Amino acid sequence: MRAPLSAELTKIRTLPVSWIALALTAVANTLLGIVAGTDSVRIASPDGEVAVGQVGTLMLAPVYVFVAIAAVAAGTEYHGGQLRVSLAAVPDRTRWFGAKLAATAVVALVAAIPAVLPGLLVQHAVAGGFAPGRTATGRPVTDLLALLTAYLLLSLVGFGSAFLARGFVTPLAVLFTLPVLVSTTLAGLFPQVVRFLPHEATLSFLGRAADPATALGRGAGLLVLTGWALLFVGVAWALTVRRDT
Repeated sequence: MRAPLSAELTKIRTLPVSWIALALTAVANTLLGIVAGTDSVRIASPDGEVAVGQVGTLMLAPVYVFVAIAAVAAGTEYHGGQLRVSLAAVPDRTRWFGAKLAATAVVALVAAIPAVLPGLLVQHAVAGGFAPGRTATGRPVTDLLALLTAYLLLSLVGFGSAFLARGFVTPLAVLFTLPVLVSTTLAGLFPQVVRFLPHEATLSFLGRAADPATALGRGAGLLVLTGWALLFVGVAWALTVRRDT
């Protein structure tokens, strides 16, 4: 696995999109951390004005920029016949997919640290652990581990969906519009269904569920999100092994 793993790591590292997505995510999280920590901005809600830090969808929004790292790493294989070249170099499709999955997971986990840590530290430092905009638990280490896990699992969802769509534009568009359009539209009608969508499960896992009707326990949210990641990765592997290039 050493040669294909090294090749995949190099490919991801040299994609400009990887660095752009990482930079944008880090900047967005830092700005949100400052705003949430100072509690300087309030957002209107059905229950009145709430602090930015209490709006889970807004605080989680940068992850959908970050997911582009994994989605592009997978989706670019279908541009210009790149997949044929990759499989010519590594004919064993399972081994190649395993190397690509491992490389993407490692990059997502490592890159998530600079993507979320500055914003988290700023938010805790400015809020002093007591302002309304503080993070879910008030404990930096716990919140950091939860965010890293969420960023990794959502990246795997994006990775798998890029193989399904044979590209990265559609998966990114779907992942972005789900919380903005689908969840908000269907939450009042089918809350028992919406709570199991990836976005809502992530919010529950992070302790930031927007509506008690769509909330799961933190452990249940993690299990549901992990299930989505395994499902998309599993289907992507099956398609890679059985589908013609």
